[in-house]
Amino acid sequence: MSPSTLAVSKTRQVVAAVVGNALEWYDFIVYGFLAGFIARQFFPAEDEYTSLLMALATFGVGFFMRPVGGVLLGVYADRKGRKAAMLVIIQLMTLAIAMIVFAPNYAAIGLGAPLLIVVARMLQGFATGGEYASSTAFLVESAPAHKKGLYGSWQLVGQCLAVFCGAAMAAAVTHFFAPQTLELWGWRLPFVFGLLIGPLGLWIRKYMEEPQAFVEARRQVRGNGPGLWQVVSTYRRAILVSMGLCCGGTVSFYVVLVSMPTFAHSNLGLPLDQVLLVQMFAVALMTLVIPFAGALSDRLGRRPVLMGFTLVFFIMVYPLYVWVAAAPSIERLLLMQILLCSAIGGYFGPGPTALAEQFPIEVRSTGVSVAYNVTVMLFGGFAPLIVTWLSKAMATPVAPSFYVLLTSLVSLLGIYYMHDAVRDSKALSMPLGGEL
Repeated sequence: MSPSTLAVSKTRQVVAAVVGNALEWYDFIVYGFLAGFIARQFFPAEDEYTSLLMALATFGVGFFMRPVGGVLLGVYADRKGRKAAMLVIIQLMTLAIAMIVFAPNYAAIGLGAPLLIVVARMLQGFATGGEYASSTAFLVESAPAHKKGLYGSWQLVGQCLAVFCGAAMAAAVTHFFAPQTLELWGWRLPFVFGLLIGPLGLWIRKYMEEPQAFVEARRQVRGNGPGLWQVVSTYRRAILVSMGLCCGGTVSFYVVLVSMPTFAHSNLGLPLDQVLLVQMFAVALMTLVIPFAGALSDRLGRRPVLMGFTLVFFIMVYPLYVWVAAAPSIERLLLMQILLCSAIGGYFGPGPTALAEQFPIEVRSTGVSVAYNVTVMLFGGFAPLIVTWLSKAMATPVAPSFYVLLTSLVSLLGIYYMHDAVRDSKALSMPLGGEL
C-alpha cells in the first residue's frame, strides 16, 4: 500500500469513528439539554422542581444499563471485532431515539408515557456503554505508533461535536419557537434530527476496516480469549487506575457541559437561549484544544499533560463558580466556560489513549468498558441530579463545584499511579544509565 493510500485509509478510519461517535452521543446528550420540557410532558408533578428531578433521574437511569452494555459489547468487540460491535451499537441507539421521538406524552397515555422514556433511556445507556471502549480501541489501534495520543483524542472530539450540535439544536428551537409550541411538539425536533442522521452513521461504519493491530493480536488468542471475570481479576489494578482517570473527567463533562444550561437557567436566572450560545462557543473552543493536547501527550507523555490540565482545572473551578454566582451574567458565564472547557479539553486530549494503554489489545475493549462505565454510572450519570439537589439543599449556586472538586482529586490519584506508555517506551529505548 502506497503512503498516500495508507494516509487516506487512516483518515477514513478516523472519520468513521468520529462521525458515528458524534451521532451516538448527540442523541444521548440532547436529552440533558431539554430535560425541562421533557419533565413537564412526561413527568408532571405538583411543582416544577420535583418534575425536573424526576426527568433528571430518568437521565441517570440510562447509566444503570451502561456497565451491562459496556461489558457485553466490550467482550463482543474483543471477540468479534471493533467494527461488528460499533455497527450493533448505532442500530440500538437509532431504535432508542425513535422511541423518544414518537412517544405519546403523559396526558395521552398516562403512566405508559414515562415508562416508554425510561425504556428508551435504558436502551440508549446499553448502546452508549459499549461505544466509548469500542471506538477508543478502534482509533488507538488504527494509529501510527507516534500518533496514538492524537488519534485517541478524536474520540472526545466526536463527543464535543455531539454537545455542540445538541446545544445548537436546543438553542434554535428555544429561540425560534414560542413556549407553547415547544411544550406541544417543538422539543421533539432535535431528536428527529438525530433519528434522521442515524442511517448515515450506519452507512459510514459499514465501510470501516478492522485495525491491523487488533487482527494480529486476535490471531494469537486461543479460543474466545479471557472471560469477563478473568479480565477483572487479572487486570484489577489497571481497572482501578482507569476508574480514577475517568472520574474527574466524567463528572466535569456532565456538570460543566451537559447540565450547565439547565443549571444556569434555573439557578442563576439567565436566558436559556443565550446560555446555550455560550455553551456552543465554549465547546467549540474545547474541541480545538483536545487534539492539540492529544498530540502534545505523544511528545511529553500522557501523565504530564493529564496532571497539568487537571491541576489547572482544580484550582480554577471554585473561584469561578463563586465569581459568577455573585453577579450572574452571560459575560461572566462565558468567561467561566471558556476557562473551564479549555482545561477540560486539555485533559480530554490524552485521556482516551491513556485509558486504552492500561490494557493489552486482546482485552482492551472489555477492560476499558468495565472501568469507564462503572465510573460513569457511579459518578457521572446522576451528576445533574446530584448538583441540582446540592444547590437546593445547601442553598448556594456554587454547590456543583464541590462535587467537581472531589472527583478531580480522585483523578489526580489515578494519574499518579497510571502506566504512561510514552515515557516508559522512551525509558526503555535509552542507553543504560540514561535519564528522562
